[in-house]
Amino acid sequence: MLNERSLSIPVDCTECPIRHRAVCARCESDELERLEEIKYYRKFEAGQTVIWSGDRMDFVGSVVSGIATLTQTMEDGRTQMVGLLLPSDFVGRPGRANAAYDVVATTDLVMCCFRKAPFEEQMRQTPHIAQRLLEMTLDELDAAREWMLVLGRKTAREKIASLLSIIARRDASINMRNVTGSIVFDLPLTREAMADYLGLTLETVSRQISALRKDGVISLEGKRHVTVPDMQRLLDEAGDDSDGGVFA
Repeated sequence: MLNERSLSIPVDCTECPIRHRAVCARCESDELERLEEIKYYRKFEAGQTVIWSGDRMDFVGSVVSGIATLTQTMEDGRTQMVGLLLPSDFVGRPGRANAAYDVVATTDLVMCCFRKAPFEEQMRQTPHIAQRLLEMTLDELDAAREWMLVLGRKTAREKIASLLSIIARRDASINMRNVTGSIVFDLPLTREAMADYLGLTLETVSRQISALRKDGVISLEGKRHVTVPDMQRLLDEAGDDSDGGVFA
């Protein structure tokens, strides 16, 4: 049983902040109406588990706001964060009965969910949904391959810069802002979570963030409010191309 709280006020699809990026992005008005019949919202507090690995999933859905982590547990009890779910990312896999990973809300999380069996039927009847989900799946595959480069070849400084640029680009995309010049966003991960995700020690993460701040690549207000004065400089620090790679 999911630990959840339903939103008291439903969100209309036309006003959804992730409408232009979500699985329903290509849907026409009549297709959205059919999705409305099978959708509902769930809200999770930071630290709550959305689904445990191996549990049966009776829903799929998109992250509307907040961030969640994908975590895998090894036989000896060790855990590894294997992915981040950012706004507009899709949770669940049509055709698969059980969850492959633990999904945990890192921040307060709102999800737009669809009952799984009706959603799978909509995929068969609505090519726009299937096409968009295929695009998102291929983007996720490209991102996973790119992340192998981040973890395997980049320096600690480049890893931190890469993660910051990923979050900055997604924030700009959701808010339909250009990824140029100065960008301001709230960092949704603790430094401990960043260390886990990047395969670094907490001390290394703190040291590299301090170095980026000292060099003027970023500025911090508190521990979470980040300003990037020059996005291109951050991308250069990350070793990325000017288009930001495949994570946007």
